[in-house]
Amino acid sequence: MITVYGIPNCDTVKKARAWLTDQGLAHTFHDFKKAGVPADRLQAWETAVGWQKLLNRQGTTWRKLDASTQLAVTDARTAMALMTSLPSLVKRPVVEWTSAITVGFDPAAWAEAQPT
Repeated sequence: MITVYGIPNCDTVKKARAWLTDQGLAHTFHDFKKAGVPADRLQAWETAVGWQKLLNRQGTTWRKLDASTQLAVTDARTAMALMTSLPSLVKRPVVEWTSAITVGFDPAAWAEAQPT
């Protein structure tokens, strides 16, 4: 089963979910706003792709943080603690495929990751 993690009103998440539906791929959706970021999954994602890829430094939530908070993010531990408390800091969508984890929406990479 494919699981999409993100925020439902995020345009990228909307595009990603539409792409999955268009491909005929069944998937479940985990809403960060309602259910939070699952700590065990966050650890698995960090192991698979690295905290730097998971941390969304381009978004509004990051830009609204004070400089000292931003500068305090120096490693996986500090990044993951911040992403847990502020789910909007996780780059979206995170998708758990059968045998891969992807971050962000990239149709070409997704075509390779999708189950056959």
